Amino acid sequence: MNTKIKILLVEDDPNFGSIMKSYLELNDFEVMLRADGKLGLAAFKSEPFDICILDVMMPEMDGFTLAKEIRKITSDTPFVFLTAKSLKEDMLEGFKAGADDYITKPFDSEVLLFKLHAILKRKIQRSDNEPEANEMKVGKLLFNYNLRTLSYDNITHQLSPKEASLLKMLCTSKEGILLRKDALEKIWGADNYFNGRSMDVFIAKLRKCLKADPSIEIVNIHGNGFRIIV
Repeated sequence: MNTKIKILLVEDDPNFGSIMKSYLELNDFEVMLRADGKLGLAAFKSEPFDICILDVMMPEMDGFTLAKEIRKITSDTPFVFLTAKSLKEDMLEGFKAGADDYITKPFDSEVLLFKLHAILKRKIQRSDNEPEANEMKVGKLLFNYNLRTLSYDNITHQLSPKEASLLKMLCTSKEGILLRKDALEKIWGADNYFNGRSMDVFIAKLRKCLKADPSIEIVNIHGNGFRIIV
């Protein structure tokens, strides 16, 4: 018997939340609905979920704060923001919090389903295809892809899944150049504007992580890609 995909839906509008829950359940998902960020966080701590859908503007705890709290617990569970806010700054804040996607209201329910399935498919592919252990030296740093860690002088920095995937692609790309298109299609699932902005955020995060060794630099290549230089 197949186990249903389990979704944590955190939405403060009771009517919209109820409709979303019913729609997702009709499409064979198991859904837990919570009405604010604090209740959503308590639910996440109580049991595992395959993916989370988080409204941004909520009482008690907003969606961005909830996402950051979830990331403190685990870096593996994907989540998307569902919101009426469409400003670029809000979207960038969402991606900085580690979001896999950002969906603005109103939206096509079939597009939401497609996005959920695409995110879950990428998660399964990463779990099935990556080797059990994969270590490499990056300057003075030791990068363990499997554990998603960067280590130097007994100090270990934990990377997010996207940061680890980006760093691995930077270190293993042919001729040392990682094309934006290749990274976007493999890690984000599509080469588009919003995914590109998200990737820029994660490149900036990697640059900060690599500052432990001043000899390491991630440079832009003609606006089409990146190269890691030691």
